[in-house]
Amino acid sequence: MNDTKTKRKLLYVDDEILNLYLFRDYFKNEFEVIVAKSGKEAIEELSENLDVQFVISDMRMPEMNGLEFITEAKNIRPNITYCILTGYDLTPEIQTAIIEKKVARYFSKPFDPTEISSFLSAGS
Repeated sequence: MNDTKTKRKLLYVDDEILNLYLFRDYFKNEFEVIVAKSGKEAIEELSENLDVQFVISDMRMPEMNGLEFITEAKNIRPNITYCILTGYDLTPEIQTAIIEKKVARYFSKPFDPTEISSFLSAGS
């Protein structure tokens, strides 16, 4: 079995607490999942966890949306794979971020654990 030392780190950002628990539960066997309730909190987690490889962020959050958070996070941690998760359609704003390589992928809510897992496994 995977030991915590060998698991890759994944940061999941969502302002809905239930989503944080669900996400962590789905991926706890495959990744060491760190969660944050806001973009600000996620920036702090990235500063403390230098070995995070993947970030998946909700798009719509108060204060700082997912793309604003990712733009800020990429300034301090450019080598992480960033993804957006949204309950809404693919917006021109998200599409542009994908084209400009700010975001590697976009996932729809409710999320499909198999889709996310396949993408992250391919990216490692």
